[in-house]
Amino acid sequence: MPDPLVASLRLAPDALTRPFDSKQFAFATTDDLEPFRGVLGQERAVEALQFGVAMPRPGYNVYVMGEPGTGRFSFVQRYLKAEGKRLATPMDWVYVNNFDEPREPRALQLPPGEASAFSTDIGQLVDNLLATFPAVFETPTFQQKKSAIDRGFNQRYDRALDVIERLALEKDVALYRDSANIAFTPMKDGKALDEADFAQLPEAERERFHEDISSLEERLNEELASLPQWKRESSNLLRQLNEETITQALQPLLAPLSEKYAENAGVIAYLQAMQVNLLKTVVDQMLDDKPDLQRREMLEEQYCPSLVVGNPASGGAPVVFESHPTYDNLFGRIEYGTDQGALYTSYRQLRPGALHRANGGFLVLEAEKLLSEPFVWDALKRALHSRQLKMESPLAELGRLATVTLTPQVIPLQLKVVIIGSRQLYYTLQDLDPDFQEMFRVLVDFDEEIPLSEETLEQFAQLLKTRTSEEGMAPLSAAAVARLATYSARLAENQKRLSAKIGDLFQLLSEADFVRQLAGEKVTDAEHIERALKSKATRTGRVSARILDDMLAGIILIDTDGAAVGKCNGLTVLEVGDSAFGVPARISATVYPGGSGIVDIEREVNLGQPIHSKGVMILTGYLGSRYAQEFPLEISASIALEQSYGYVDGDSASLGEVCTLISALSRTPLKQCFAITGSINQFGEVQAVGGVNEKIEGFFRLCEARGLTGEQGVIIPQANVATLMLDERVLQAVRNGQFHVYAVRQADEALSLLVGEDAGSPDEKGRFPKGSVNARVVERLREIAEMGMEEEEKPDAAKEVAAALEKAPAPAKPPRKGPKKEPGKKTPPDDKVQGPA
Repeated sequence: MPDPLVASLRLAPDALTRPFDSKQFAFATTDDLEPFRGVLGQERAVEALQFGVAMPRPGYNVYVMGEPGTGRFSFVQRYLKAEGKRLATPMDWVYVNNFDEPREPRALQLPPGEASAFSTDIGQLVDNLLATFPAVFETPTFQQKKSAIDRGFNQRYDRALDVIERLALEKDVALYRDSANIAFTPMKDGKALDEADFAQLPEAERERFHEDISSLEERLNEELASLPQWKRESSNLLRQLNEETITQALQPLLAPLSEKYAENAGVIAYLQAMQVNLLKTVVDQMLDDKPDLQRREMLEEQYCPSLVVGNPASGGAPVVFESHPTYDNLFGRIEYGTDQGALYTSYRQLRPGALHRANGGFLVLEAEKLLSEPFVWDALKRALHSRQLKMESPLAELGRLATVTLTPQVIPLQLKVVIIGSRQLYYTLQDLDPDFQEMFRVLVDFDEEIPLSEETLEQFAQLLKTRTSEEGMAPLSAAAVARLATYSARLAENQKRLSAKIGDLFQLLSEADFVRQLAGEKVTDAEHIERALKSKATRTGRVSARILDDMLAGIILIDTDGAAVGKCNGLTVLEVGDSAFGVPARISATVYPGGSGIVDIEREVNLGQPIHSKGVMILTGYLGSRYAQEFPLEISASIALEQSYGYVDGDSASLGEVCTLISALSRTPLKQCFAITGSINQFGEVQAVGGVNEKIEGFFRLCEARGLTGEQGVIIPQANVATLMLDERVLQAVRNGQFHVYAVRQADEALSLLVGEDAGSPDEKGRFPKGSVNARVVERLREIAEMGMEEEEKPDAAKEVAAALEKAPAPAKPPRKGPKKEPGKKTPPDDKVQGPA
């Protein structure tokens, strides 16, 4: 192969990384910098969030999408809290008893910070009620009035009996009465008669006594006919006295509250309803011998408010993050107690949820957790659409709640919901839920990469200063910041960008600070970063080391020298947990005449994923358009990624597969000192692939372990040059000429490197130079196509024999029969071939 072509494809060491140096920074340590309070390189997302928060119209809730670790959650919370402080503090809410319908508690709205004070005031009122009742009924004034009412009733009763008693005495009949009964007894000579004496009287006299007593009883009934009315009048007077006494006693207790909350119509209405209800409660439940503790519990259960949400007076709009968004945690719940096995509840057992606490402010939720909870998504949409917060049990709708429940008064809902989730979930919700777009109209899209400039590099250093200050870590030297910038660009796989996954960067920073502590030094330097990286690679490198050992032992067959037909080294990336590393894999191809086309063995055994299968299918289009313009493409070929026992995805092996296939077609050996990665299209153009740094380093580790020869290297797409951020060990080997990286734009360039000669370029008529690799491919494909055509033109021998037998005359005697066959036993063939009889 001509050296100029090799030289033109070989990359210089400076092209393999983007160097960051401490001289790029105008500080000695990060202590010299100001903190960075924004979000690095996410201007689009910041503007979208600002718009979503400021937009007052309903439906402009916010969906924040991006990958975890980009700082989306921390920035959203920090921004919302800053905005919340500038907004008005929302009202407080409490639930109180509805005395007319206890199953429907009423919601009271109070100014910020007054809900707790109102609860305290009602608690003090309960204390005053216990001190007032029943003591107020023991005063001399009340007792005198009560005695007067009782006396008035007794006097009317006594007067009626006195009349009857006088009439009875006139007829020699005595009247006896006690607390329960009134009786008449005959008298003689002023002495009451017993039954024996009464029996000795003459019959006429006894009959007279019977008539007189009967008339007296009738007269008694007439006199006492008004007794129930007298009792009602007495009871009414007593009840009126009780109400007047209670009202007079409540007046000094409720007057201060009525004056304090005079401007709150809801509280005033509740105090008035409480006063009316107390007239009954005091008489029915506070005039017995119950203990004070039991009385207090009864009063608290009836009159003390149930706090829903209480905001500090100057706290601003609340920002609530619900990490576990179950139905109860979001919308609140109705709790139940048990009494002799029966469930019961009251307004005092209403428990608020995150929506109550966030009402008037912001609620932050994680999409994955939100959508995994039953009933929650539909209930949240209903609440946002109706702008009402309703507390109910979702089981009641299913008929699963077989007990009495409550229907609390709904609370007006006005808040911004901010959902943080992945891109996939966002687009899924857009496709499957028509309400989603109407309710979450603001998209905040966090980018995964940050354009690299002097400004962003300075902000990057300031962000590290902020992190170290917040976490109490040591400052960073300029060299450490440069090393972290290199690591960030490596994560971004781009020499002109930094990674927006700040979480990974902060994780490394924490580990480096721990290394610094162990070393007893005051400033985190680049060497601490390096040690932290090596330590992490060691912790997560068991699988990588095991695979490398298997390659060195020959268990996994990978050659790094020599040449072979139909074989080349591909490059793959294996992800295990949070680590990713490159693993070389042999690609093999075989070709033979036939019409099966190119068979992807990985796909046939269901190990090849769709993208990988697509890459293999593109090979057919490339081979046909490049080599089979004058004859049909009639080949059978098999391609496999050898010793792969798991799923294979991605099209980065398609460049290696086409080179391997061409090698098998042209019978040209490929150099095994190279490993190759790249995707091709149907025109042979080489396209960029992912994980190129890990792939190069994976093959380098194998070559280094076997010994670098100076011939070894990797072939990558030219489009991937900007993504190279290679390890220092690889860079040093390239500088020393022990290892090489080649970048190609066309499949022919890669093929030329692998075969060690020019693959051959077509002339104006599309013909390749005679003897070149490409020319040999055309010749082989032509031969296979012609073989197929000859097979089609050949007559079918079996058909000819059958036709001849049909035309032949019938035999004069029956043909000789062969030996009889036993079931399951084959008859051995005759040694001789007999002709026709």
